[in-house]
Amino acid sequence: MTQKNLTTVWAPRLLSLLRIVAALLFIEHGTQKLFGFPPSAHPAPAVLSLLWVAAIFEAIGGIFILLGLFTRPVAFLLSGEMAFAYWLYHAPNSFFPANNGGDAAILFCFVFLYMAAAGGGPFSLDGLRKTS
Repeated sequence: MTQKNLTTVWAPRLLSLLRIVAALLFIEHGTQKLFGFPPSAHPAPAVLSLLWVAAIFEAIGGIFILLGLFTRPVAFLLSGEMAFAYWLYHAPNSFFPANNGGDAAILFCFVFLYMAAAGGGPFSLDGLRKTS
């Protein structure tokens, strides 16, 4: 496989794959908070609480990312949500992300920030609309 083939053919396809996998994982975080699925030891957040609003962002924003619809603005919003979640909930518990449980929030933050710049890739509704 040549470098040109890797860059022009596979990089956009892998961007779409990254978007889909990240979205499925992100949706799972939202549905766990909202619906208790998959089951969690944590209770459901109170309606209209900050955690409940975050769960709505995760579930609905994750669906938009999964479909690749309005990928750039939604990814930018979700990147900010994850940065906010990290500094508000995780960082106060420990300096180290592996100890404070915030490693997923950091990773989501930067994956979504990348998508905000790169778009949804060829296998997206944005790609079909020619806005990717």
